Amino acid sequence: MQARILIVEDRDALRRLLETALAQHGYDVTSAADGAEGIALAKSGAFDLIVTDLKLPSASGLEVLAASRERRPEVPVVVLTAHGTVQTAVDAMKMGACDFLEKPVEIDDLAALVKTHLGGEPGPMLLQAPGVPPIVGRHPLIRAAAKLTLRVAPTESTVLLTGESGTGKELFARAIHAHSKRRSGPFVAVNCAALPEQLLENELFGHEKGAFTGAHKRQQGRFDAAQGGTLLLDEIGELAAGIQSKVLRVLEERAFERVGGARTIRADVRLVAATNRDLPAMVRRGEFRSDLFFRLEVFPIELPALRERSSDIPALVEHILERVCARLGRARLKPTPRAQELLQARPWPGNVRQLANLLERAAILCEGSSLRVGDLKGLLAPGDSDERRGIEDALLASDGDKKQAAESLGISYRTLQRKVRHYDLEGFPKYRGQ
Repeated sequence: MQARILIVEDRDALRRLLETALAQHGYDVTSAADGAEGIALAKSGAFDLIVTDLKLPSASGLEVLAASRERRPEVPVVVLTAHGTVQTAVDAMKMGACDFLEKPVEIDDLAALVKTHLGGEPGPMLLQAPGVPPIVGRHPLIRAAAKLTLRVAPTESTVLLTGESGTGKELFARAIHAHSKRRSGPFVAVNCAALPEQLLENELFGHEKGAFTGAHKRQQGRFDAAQGGTLLLDEIGELAAGIQSKVLRVLEERAFERVGGARTIRADVRLVAATNRDLPAMVRRGEFRSDLFFRLEVFPIELPALRERSSDIPALVEHILERVCARLGRARLKPTPRAQELLQARPWPGNVRQLANLLERAAILCEGSSLRVGDLKGLLAPGDSDERRGIEDALLASDGDKKQAAESLGISYRTLQRKVRHYDLEGFPKYRGQ
């Protein structure tokens, strides 16, 4: 039986081209010339896949998407978007669209995409490059992030990666570098939250001999080390005001000076920034420079929390276990269906990093070839039904040691401190004898 495809496109020439091309690939194609007609046809539930433009007369492509989702949520919807409006397509994917294509549409790309969505569930690997761990998942939110990554990677644009701790921001930064023209150059990462202001300035820009007591020789900084490549400034929301101005100058003038130096050095560096903070809110509070924020937000990519794409957890579990077992030199560990269900039901406040940490502990402790619910019970915090409870459990298990609790949750110490303040957990738990 032929798969039935609905095309909703108002431009006559493009609509006929898409009809003809997909019909030649063996599909039963119906078309609509405006949004209202597309909505009526989508509501019929008669189609196996829908391709719709976003900008349509009488009703939008988002309304066609909504009508299809209401009638048959399992039907894949591909949206077409004009060049330069990729973010609109990403918003559509957040509403449930399975994919998007930019105009002008390449027929081979459309045919391959249609075949992927009608020919069975594609594999879980989204982005792969030599020397970079693959990005795994099929949820629309992570697919949207992967598509944006591939779109921006070949350019020289500054990228701002946003998302909670543990969502894979450094992994995406490495993917951007691996798919860029700078791939043969160095990839250098700096955690801006790991060092105080004075040390971080020296770490980023280096220093000249005699710049301060103990500076017995010239030392290069991370901007020097990243020349010809990519520099990731992770947790950039933690930058002190003085360093914010220096980073802004690098972005504006592509130049910097070492601490204690007068010679201007050209910065041949592609900058990627990452943060788990709400930078616009920090700008409004005067905690982050607005001019730096606008320079960083040339191309923002938002990474979803693991709880927002829980359907990807089974594939992530199998992928992580395979890599962990190979690294530990132990036999392959296969999760049982019930173990997968248990893992998929957790909120994972530390996201993929927390899941990976738990699975590594399980691989070390588990003696059989199957990972069962019983193997996980002692590793999962009991009653971890929300983020606050998960943090409470981690603090209890570590007897109040925040560094140990942060490691068990798979988040940074600084992030845990912020969450402890947010949930008013300072001083929790009370130590015995007090």
